Amino acid sequence: MDIIRIILSVIIPPLGVFLQVGIGKHFWINILLTILGYIPGLVHAVYIVARK
Repeated sequence: MDIIRIILSVIIPPLGVFLQVGIGKHFWINILLTILGYIPGLVHAVYIVARK
């Protein structure tokens, strides 16, 4: 299941974070990072998914 989350995180970073932690502070941080730039959102999403 983690492989699917990582693939979704690469395509749509907030979706991968949402599937991992739900709607919480990490989700909103990822939305903000993705709006500021795709790469920061991507790095944060992969970090959150790989961490757990």
